[in-house]
Amino acid sequence: MSVNIQSALDTINELESQVRSYSRNFPTVFEKSKGYHLWDSDGKEYIDFFSGAGALNYGHNHEKMQHALIEYIKNDGIIHSLDMGSSARAEFLKQFNEVILRPRELDYKVMFPGPTGTNSVESAIKIARKVTGRENIISFSNAFHGMTIGALSLSGNAMKRKGAGIPLNNVTIMPFDNYVEDENSIAYLKRFLSDSGSGVDLPAAIILETVQGEGGLNTASYAWLQEIEEICKENDILLIVDDVQAGCGRTGTFFSFEPAGINPDIVCLSKSIGGIGLPMAITLIKPEWDKWRPGEHNGTFRGNNLAFVAATEALNYWKDNRFGLGILVKAAAIKQGLARLIRGYPFIEGELRGRGLMQGIACANPDIAQKITKKAFEKGLIIETSGANDDVIKLLPPLIIDEEGIEKGISILEESMTELLQES
Repeated sequence: MSVNIQSALDTINELESQVRSYSRNFPTVFEKSKGYHLWDSDGKEYIDFFSGAGALNYGHNHEKMQHALIEYIKNDGIIHSLDMGSSARAEFLKQFNEVILRPRELDYKVMFPGPTGTNSVESAIKIARKVTGRENIISFSNAFHGMTIGALSLSGNAMKRKGAGIPLNNVTIMPFDNYVEDENSIAYLKRFLSDSGSGVDLPAAIILETVQGEGGLNTASYAWLQEIEEICKENDILLIVDDVQAGCGRTGTFFSFEPAGINPDIVCLSKSIGGIGLPMAITLIKPEWDKWRPGEHNGTFRGNNLAFVAATEALNYWKDNRFGLGILVKAAAIKQGLARLIRGYPFIEGELRGRGLMQGIACANPDIAQKITKKAFEKGLIIETSGANDDVIKLLPPLIIDEEGIEKGISILEESMTELLQES
């Protein structure tokens, strides 16, 4: 059903809350999508380097997931069930254990909180506080863990924190890896935890992202992650990895922490765990910490059966290592393309950031990053900025993107830089 774009935008601007953001950044009305392409109501085609902020790792309207959902609905499959048993739920749990956990020798209980990433984070910090009896949580500079109050207290972005309207307590924010140039953030953290005069209470947990997506694609080294895990073990602190955006293959392995060889106590997943963009979140908890009383953490939509169906189909990508290896090949091509742009357009004063298909360019001047992404949208590339000052051009293409799509996206990005340079 085609609509007049301007008329639809006028309706949105008139009736929707001021809180909307993406409709401001991408001022059109989208009508169709497939793979790594979107089309608006005028038929204009866009390449998607945004992927629903990482919720569409397998692209738009994936054929097999789409078919599985249609068949499930046609057969009157259970749609809503809270946490009651359903065949879709049981099949997902079985496949997730057999395809993801067991081959990686990971032992977790699977919890279904509410269907978003922030719900998973809330459940993670709640169980950490419950089992340790401690209140404090350590998070890191530039972190982003969600917009509900508990998750927001863990986040570093000043604008988002201010939106809470109340003090955000019981959290200590420490410097992320390489936050301060030539300073050892591990030594800093150890000193604060060991010194009874530091004013930092022993935390229930340390929560981190291996790649800070919203924070500007800051990437933790494997050595840093290993040292954080060791600190947690030495001090009986639970380690929580927020893999909401960096997980589900975004960095090349299913879990972003796999190359570091660490074994978190709790893992938060959402976004692409739902396969085709359906709301779903899971919290993975080591069995010894699964001390919930029945119903102690619940929610009406913690049993999204449609998401279970799509998620189970998505797991077929991970039955061997071919998909992950393909992601790394694509990541290398993007890294090469971005490095070439940084060299070729020194006026942006660019710095390469990120890992896997979660890469970008940090620009010295935030205005440049924002102008480039705006021009890219006008030319048919959907891409966003991230970082505390929106100074990072952030690429999140679907993992199923092909070489042609990567080349076309990088080409549009280059055209945008060339046009901006000519105007300056």
